[in-house]
Amino acid sequence: MTTDTLPEATSCAAATETPISTWQMRRWPDTRDTRIPAWIYSDPSLFAREMEVFHDGPGWNFVGLECEIEAVGAFKRSWIGPRSVIMVRGEDDHIHVLENRCAHRGSQLCWENKGVVKDFTCPYHHWNYDLEGNLLGLPFFRGAMGKGGMPRDFQKSEHGLRKLRVATLGGIVWASFSDEAPSLEDYLGEEIHSLVLRATGGGKKKLRLLGYNRQLLPCNWKLYLENSRDPYHATLLHSFFLTFGLLRTDTAFKAVPTIGGRHGIMASTYSATTAGQQNEVTKQLANLKTDFKLEDMEVVKPVDEMGDSAMINFSVLPSVFFQQHGNSLALRHLVPKSASQTELSWTHYGFDDDDEAMNRRRLKQANLMGPAGYVAIDDSEVLARMQPVAESAPESVQVVTMGGVDHAPQDTMLTETLIRGFYSYYREKMGL
Repeated sequence: MTTDTLPEATSCAAATETPISTWQMRRWPDTRDTRIPAWIYSDPSLFAREMEVFHDGPGWNFVGLECEIEAVGAFKRSWIGPRSVIMVRGEDDHIHVLENRCAHRGSQLCWENKGVVKDFTCPYHHWNYDLEGNLLGLPFFRGAMGKGGMPRDFQKSEHGLRKLRVATLGGIVWASFSDEAPSLEDYLGEEIHSLVLRATGGGKKKLRLLGYNRQLLPCNWKLYLENSRDPYHATLLHSFFLTFGLLRTDTAFKAVPTIGGRHGIMASTYSATTAGQQNEVTKQLANLKTDFKLEDMEVVKPVDEMGDSAMINFSVLPSVFFQQHGNSLALRHLVPKSASQTELSWTHYGFDDDDEAMNRRRLKQANLMGPAGYVAIDDSEVLARMQPVAESAPESVQVVTMGGVDHAPQDTMLTETLIRGFYSYYREKMGL
């Protein structure tokens, strides 16, 4: 519902029986998604509802890479929203995703981030599960000395770990808590599906894990999601991008919301010949440093490995951003922790057939991102300062009218169409 009137179903009389959260009593300031109210970044009850709708609901969440768990029993702890899950390769050589929550008392089952195990045992009461999440046994099942134990009708088959739906594409593992989620291909849509394959070698290459970066951001998850769909700031905030020509306002660019704003694509063209050059566009940008050099220029000189001279970055709601900056390939995993804290985890990867030179180039260019990245550190600093402002002025409003008022595809970086598209989709799903 996207109206300026309060929902009729939530009357004051009904509130005595069904408590109404603060956000349910508020109005969105603009039906065209050109205004964003600051209260959406700090309301704990709204945050809880978002996790239900976008992370527990009928969608697909990034979990990890197949190459991270190649051996039977290899596992990786991951997250879907604030809920911990375990991605593990089973005895059947299939990948399983299990909720990291013991079926007995809800203790976190697995505490390590990665490893190889024969089975899983809860540290609290030692309930033991196989690699597919089935309950194998528990201590004192029949009690001791004729006393205690589980009831005679207790069925181990009914007390396994929660098993999520799993899908893979291009070596990437996705999971869903919902039985109502469409197929992964339908959830992604044709455009994003093809870009996932482009980013992972077209299904013809095996991914190679290069490493991780992780950080905790003191901001709401939507602030970072907006940032990842905001080309307008890219050459204004990120002097490094502009100075070395990795991203320039005067080069070909497309911003494309897909599936009603659920996902978003940003595609640019890289040209080494324009790096550092001034023109009427870049003269408006005070942060272009024409005399700035690096000791190792390989950090900012990619090769065109995909044959289209394009750098395509795209986000898949709710939790993953596919990053291609030069030859640095990574997945940014957005993990909401609370209304005001978000974990950001980069998984850097290459391909098994990369030669030594390409592997070195990917590792060097990976320094653009991460907590202290030449580029990413700018976002972290700005977003950390936005959160307290939003919390101190919940009735304030952000304006997102750069490039118009709709969320149609545009061929300029000077647009906020992807942000408007996201909030169109967000409001529909949240009933705002």
